[in-house]
Amino acid sequence: MEKISSQKDMLGCENKSEDTGLHEECGVFGMYDFDGKDVASSIYYGLFALQHRGQESCGIAVSETDGPKGKVSSYKGMGLVNEVFEGEHLENLKGDIGVGHVRYSTAGASTRENAQPLVLNYVKGTLAMAHNGNLINAKELKHELEYSGAIFQTTIDSEVIAYHIARERLNTNTAEEAVRQACKKLKGAYALVVASPRKLIGARDPYGFKPLCIGKRDNAYILASETCALDTIGAEFVRDVEPGEVVTISPNEGIKSDKTLCLPKDQEARCIFEYIYFARPDSRIDGVSVYGSRIKAGKFLAKDSYVEADLVTGVPESGNAAALGYSLESGIPYGTAFVKNGYVGRTFIKPKQSSRESSVQVKLNVLKEAVQGKRVIMIDDSIVRGTTSDRIVRMLRDAGATEVHVRISSPPFLWPCYFGTDIPEREQLIAYNRTIEEVRQIIGADSLAYLNEDRLIELSEGLPICKGCFNGKYPMEPPKDDIRGEYFDKENDLAKKFDRM
Repeated sequence: MEKISSQKDMLGCENKSEDTGLHEECGVFGMYDFDGKDVASSIYYGLFALQHRGQESCGIAVSETDGPKGKVSSYKGMGLVNEVFEGEHLENLKGDIGVGHVRYSTAGASTRENAQPLVLNYVKGTLAMAHNGNLINAKELKHELEYSGAIFQTTIDSEVIAYHIARERLNTNTAEEAVRQACKKLKGAYALVVASPRKLIGARDPYGFKPLCIGKRDNAYILASETCALDTIGAEFVRDVEPGEVVTISPNEGIKSDKTLCLPKDQEARCIFEYIYFARPDSRIDGVSVYGSRIKAGKFLAKDSYVEADLVTGVPESGNAAALGYSLESGIPYGTAFVKNGYVGRTFIKPKQSSRESSVQVKLNVLKEAVQGKRVIMIDDSIVRGTTSDRIVRMLRDAGATEVHVRISSPPFLWPCYFGTDIPEREQLIAYNRTIEEVRQIIGADSLAYLNEDRLIELSEGLPICKGCFNGKYPMEPPKDDIRGEYFDKENDLAKKFDRM
């Protein structure tokens, strides 16, 4: 999948790597141990499980519910979770309630100042907040605060949300009510985890763009972007936070739900790319298996665009399950054709990448013995600009493949995304104003086929989804001014563009 870097910090979260494919912005994790045990270590491992959602920066903020009021300990930095945190950092993070965050900058600069969680000290106390998503009205909300005297320390829309929660708290009786009132002003995609002095609060936008679930381990409760993070720390899945729901977790009331922001079910609009690419395959989102969705996508490709071949292979990692599905449906053997370097690390996180041309070869290598003399079907989750697909096809041919047929487990990108998927302006999309045959010629494949748009709803098992990036029909009116690049160095971005894989 090719990664794209756009700009979503004013939007609300962050980068995933420096490829030319898709990026999502963040992963969030919160925990409250009612027995008073420290939670930093568990948050660390939860973030480690969510690392795929953001590899640019990370952070943890914790506090003691029976300790000094207003004291929050936090640590954050640039890089991967295991690079930023060392044993001494976790030892110093004492507290039984806290939140964590991994970031991919979709809006706002790639700097430590924009790392999350955000910690606010204000007249009513403290708040620690982690946010996943993009707001389309962040600019207006920020200006409203600036004209009332607010001074911003970051360029991310997450800070706008935090300030609005703090301001609402001045006029409400509880922190959760302040979160709900602030959410009424937000337009766009968000999953929020907020730690107040004695409550853990989660909120999901009414459309359900971003996932959020609840877990439990012994006498501790967890909020996380994906169920795989619950599995990692040995927690059991309780349920998903529903689109539009605000949940409050406390020892006195357990899980308290507020659904006043919920929309009718048919108006919900989950991001389909959680199922196609973003989420880890071992996660379940709103009750639907991500792995099962990808298997289905491959089977649909085999039914709708079968081609004779000797081998089906996936581009790691998100193409693998779809490739297996294609094989199961078609009867063509599934095999591994690519070896992925698992130790690339921060080489692909740094904002400036001078050796872009070799980036694909650094991350992937072809098993010549697997493809030599064979007709190969290569499955990937998307094509954005096309530059990576071109190089991967060429690598297969150089390794001796006699034919390379490309199958994509999503429809062609024709429109930008404003809600958290890093899809750029239309002119940068290879499928825009081109036929599939023209795209095939550009990437050098013997044949090319995409997933039929009508199949997408089957991947989510009938749950309402957003398909705006494919057909331009968004669940809400998109912004008139595309602010995704407002804080973004576009020249730098071009240097960052090599595929995700």
